[in-house]
Amino acid sequence: MGSGIHLGDPQSCCPTETEKGSRMEAKESVFRRKLVDVHGVPLFWSIAEEWGQVETFQAKPDDLLIATYPKSGTTWVSEIVDMIYNDGNVEKCKQDAIFNRVPFMELIIPGMSNGVAKLGNMPSPRLVKTHLPAQLLPKSFWESDCKIIYVARNAKDVVVSYYHFYKMAKMHPEPGNWDEFLEKFVAGEVAFGSWYDHVKGWWEKKKSHPILYLFYEDMKEDPKRELQKLAQFLEKEVTEEEANRILHHTSFEEMQKNPTSNYKMMPTAEMDHSVSPFMRKGIAGDWKNYFTVAQNEKFDKDYVDKMKESTLLFRMEI
Repeated sequence: MGSGIHLGDPQSCCPTETEKGSRMEAKESVFRRKLVDVHGVPLFWSIAEEWGQVETFQAKPDDLLIATYPKSGTTWVSEIVDMIYNDGNVEKCKQDAIFNRVPFMELIIPGMSNGVAKLGNMPSPRLVKTHLPAQLLPKSFWESDCKIIYVARNAKDVVVSYYHFYKMAKMHPEPGNWDEFLEKFVAGEVAFGSWYDHVKGWWEKKKSHPILYLFYEDMKEDPKRELQKLAQFLEKEVTEEEANRILHHTSFEEMQKNPTSNYKMMPTAEMDHSVSPFMRKGIAGDWKNYFTVAQNEKFDKDYVDKMKESTLLFRMEI
């Protein structure tokens, strides 16, 4: 999850045992709760409770929105874009965690974190992250004609990565075992809903709005080419030297060991990296290590049915 959820607020110096217990219960009650339906899309309970704040978010014309389905390269492209905005200045980008540099707009947890409020306090131009499907995006983004970058990743790698993320990021409900999670994913019963609806919905929006639609597999195959696409879309000049610096800094190996991008600045109470690291493998084709032959055949049949009306094409490996 791309936002800081700060649970350890200062308390009185000598709390009673009862107070300690009630605070622990309060912390625990935030996590592993059921998703709540918001206009047909399952979201975290806290986003649903504060949906009015999200819906009325005021975008500015110079905002840049980075939209993705979860586990599709969000942090990767956010780091690249932030570096482009900062002329390839590595040290400047390392001054704060990525979830503060590119706030997760809709993530609101009362009394702990508020992406809307965080963005409200940021100077322009703002980088904004969302996992919302296109139909739930606040209207102000369309009305302000904001530029949008959408990154899509093949469904099989997404579900594997999402399964591991569900296990380590405790705002999600319990994932169950791999078989159970795969069924939930196919049915769209995971946070932010159906992958199929998400990628197709944003693909359709591309016809009427300035959206750069990128593919994770293309970024893995030729990061320099995709960086050039980004710079051109953002109307930013990137020198050869800056490009090389950005490509090095945003490689999986560098980001995996960088505390401002690998989410290890998040408390273990929220994200347990001992269960699974936030930045796990960063490859295309890892799904082959998880899908059984039977699961793959069933998934493919369902996939063809759900994607048959779309011109979208994905590569399941590179």
